[in-house]
Amino acid sequence: MAKPKTQFVCQNCGTVHSRWAGKCEGCGEWNTIVEEDPMGGIGSGPGKVPKKGRAVTLTALSGETEEAPRIHTGISELDRATGGGFVRGSAVLIGGDPGIGKSTLLMQAAAALSRRGHRIIYVSGEEAVAQVRLRAQRLGAADTEVLLAAETNVEDILATVSEGKRPDLVIIDSIQTLWSDTADSAPGTVTQVRTGVQAMIRFAKQTGAAMVLVGHVTKEGQIAGPRVVEHMVDAVLYFEGDRGHHYRILRTVKNRFGPTDEIGVFEMSDKGLREVTNPSELFLGERNAKSPGAAVFAGMEGTRPVLVEVQALVAATSLGTPRRAVVGWDSSRLAMILAVLEAHCGVRLGQHDVYLNVAGGYRISEPAADMAIASALVSSLAGIALPADHVFFGEISLSGAVRPVSQTAQRLKEAEKLGFSGAMLPATSAELPKGSSARWTMIEDLPDLVSRIAGSVKKLGKQEEDD
Repeated sequence: MAKPKTQFVCQNCGTVHSRWAGKCEGCGEWNTIVEEDPMGGIGSGPGKVPKKGRAVTLTALSGETEEAPRIHTGISELDRATGGGFVRGSAVLIGGDPGIGKSTLLMQAAAALSRRGHRIIYVSGEEAVAQVRLRAQRLGAADTEVLLAAETNVEDILATVSEGKRPDLVIIDSIQTLWSDTADSAPGTVTQVRTGVQAMIRFAKQTGAAMVLVGHVTKEGQIAGPRVVEHMVDAVLYFEGDRGHHYRILRTVKNRFGPTDEIGVFEMSDKGLREVTNPSELFLGERNAKSPGAAVFAGMEGTRPVLVEVQALVAATSLGTPRRAVVGWDSSRLAMILAVLEAHCGVRLGQHDVYLNVAGGYRISEPAADMAIASALVSSLAGIALPADHVFFGEISLSGAVRPVSQTAQRLKEAEKLGFSGAMLPATSAELPKGSSARWTMIEDLPDLVSRIAGSVKKLGKQEEDD
């Protein structure tokens, strides 16, 4: 009799090993490899005889198409992040840190949809029904007809949601608590998570019900479990925020039915999450216009312009190796800006500590913030505030040139709407808004930017002497 085969799977990244080891070769984590039965779960069946397949109908690319039907929640920030609402028959994966507000957001969305006449089922694998009811009462959602269940078995959940009228939306909180009889492993393992998610996606595609899955995140901020889960679902959203601040950001990183890089901004209160329709005012609310080292960056998040303050502090150091502390931006990008400033502008920062912070805990991911960062650094080093009514944006290359960025008109319109009367932008920018009364300063390269900031310092000093 043949000896049954076993395999060892990393519970962090899903790498399959032929034998047990203390450290995973795929992700480098320790004590994450668990023995699993390859005959169960997804991908099983080496011993089964495959059935004969059936031919499917082939069609041409040309033909009539229709827009995917959506379920609008009425929460504009959530609808924006999902591309206009939940698509029927789709699967959405939402991840975030513990206690960030994922369950609160989904409860408010479920209540809003229920008030619109939709049939909503909320399945909790982490809390009892009584605990979910307490949250609903706090959020003012207890008067809705949202159907609750506390269950973790995949087969029981599918049998429950299949009874009666088809639900419009099913919320599973969370996928790490699911377990199936077809997989011989503990809940939360790679096999169980993959099995449960595929079963839920299959139900959504077959019935047309929208499926929202909540996922835990690792210490690096990525959704825990195999990365194949993110490929299986139709949309992946990350709920971000700092517990030290009241606002939360719902960021889209994948969406098959809409644009990516969209964000929805919420503010956490004792009554739940409140929408922030103008996030620029939120990020600029506590701005000190007379402080040196502060620059306002006009950025874009998908189709939404966002203005945020960038703060820099340059101080002389007594250490052999200066400190470089960055919050809200890429540290390697900061190192590049410092090198370009020293190589092409003669700005020596090798004997200074550099601290960079994006106000409000917001995170910038686009290179258009290069010119705002450089301006804040030079301003802090010179000890003079930048013009309070100006915004900055532009990408800096290694040669010191300032390159244009996309959606220039939207950035300038948002700045003018919020009361900014000037902007420093790349000289080769196109699509400038017409009929604007704002003052635009065209920057050729980084030395031009530094000379303008230094000129403003000399001009201000001369005005103070005259006074």
